[in-house]
Amino acid sequence: MKTGFKRAAAPLALFTLAALITGCGGDSSSGSKKVTVWMYPVIADPKANSAYWTQIEKDFEKAEPGVQLTVEQQPWENRDEKLATAFSSGKGPDVVLLGPDQIPQYLRNGAIRPVDGALKGTEDKFLPAALEAMKQDGKVYAAPIYHTVTTTLYNKKLLDQAGITKPPATWDEIKAAAPKLKQAGAAALDYSAGNEATQNLNFYPLLWQAGGKVFADGGKKVAFNGPEGVAALTFVTDLYKSGAIPKSALTNANVVADQALGKQQAAMGFSNTPADAATAAQAWGAENVVVGPPLTGAKQVTFGIPGGLGINAKSKNVSGAEKFLAFMTKPEQLQSMGKASGFLSPRTDVTVPSDAPHAKEFQEALANAYPGEPNPTARQLMSLIAPEIQAALTGKKSPKEALDAAAEQADDLLARQR
Repeated sequence: MKTGFKRAAAPLALFTLAALITGCGGDSSSGSKKVTVWMYPVIADPKANSAYWTQIEKDFEKAEPGVQLTVEQQPWENRDEKLATAFSSGKGPDVVLLGPDQIPQYLRNGAIRPVDGALKGTEDKFLPAALEAMKQDGKVYAAPIYHTVTTTLYNKKLLDQAGITKPPATWDEIKAAAPKLKQAGAAALDYSAGNEATQNLNFYPLLWQAGGKVFADGGKKVAFNGPEGVAALTFVTDLYKSGAIPKSALTNANVVADQALGKQQAAMGFSNTPADAATAAQAWGAENVVVGPPLTGAKQVTFGIPGGLGINAKSKNVSGAEKFLAFMTKPEQLQSMGKASGFLSPRTDVTVPSDAPHAKEFQEALANAYPGEPNPTARQLMSLIAPEIQAALTGKKSPKEALDAAAEQADDLLARQR
């Protein structure tokens, strides 16, 4: 057994050199007993995170005496660049935490392998949407170990001041509430239109609520500039122009603290996490925090994805890696992961015990969670959409013109991938 949890803090160049020397994906012998895992801070508190994975190392090695497990903590920042560098070097970790949108990218490069063997006999225990999100061509490429979900967050104090007794739960109700809130000195809805903001927490949920999709034709073209997308962006721009979305939205990067929602300048956010609710409770007082169901447009839908463990296609210890995946997807491990991270269970037969004030509301929102549409260009696409949404908000372009401009660039990007 090793000394336990390791934190990677070296610069990328030094890290890559170390990986080449040590063989991060297991030793060079064909019978490697080592399994190296790259994990990210899914447990927000650094000390709790370190303690959790140190215990996982010990528990797994006790359950599988022939396997030596090392969990290396990596930062969220630049994770794709660092992982791509490690994979391309032929080294990389044996196991890595992946989201659904990363799978097509690494599968296209031949960097990951199916994990169906690790889930054999338990496939029907997972939320169908969670497992489907991790699939490509009918095979599973990451074993879900937790599930995120977002939903609507309200400031009861601001609603009360505006005489609104029922939190707005639909687009029409938000538009009706906006003038009352403005008269009371508050914006109706916070929004994140900063260039660094992920569209999964701002434009995409509204697009899906309108009944639209990001991609069409099997991912060969985009569809976000269709009538549904125009309706979603028009909803946002109309609110912005009327003052119902604060001007700070232009620089907000999916942040609650120190932004309009956290500073009690906006009455609601439509795509917020359990951590956001906890932040709001500290800033507003727990009595003013209301968590509602996902927002409804033409449809009721919100963003939520599973986080899963994938296996390096060049791992020297696939058997050991699969054993680790099977270990981490057992009910007891999913419960411990959920309790430590605050996330939900990806299995239908496992509920994470929680005494958090709004755990029930987030659990119920999971039924409407949608992971999006995986595509190798998904993240690049977001960077094309963001400035066009800003152009629409500031009146430089109409919603239709902005989305068409983004779509033209996006279709060119997709054409170059084939």
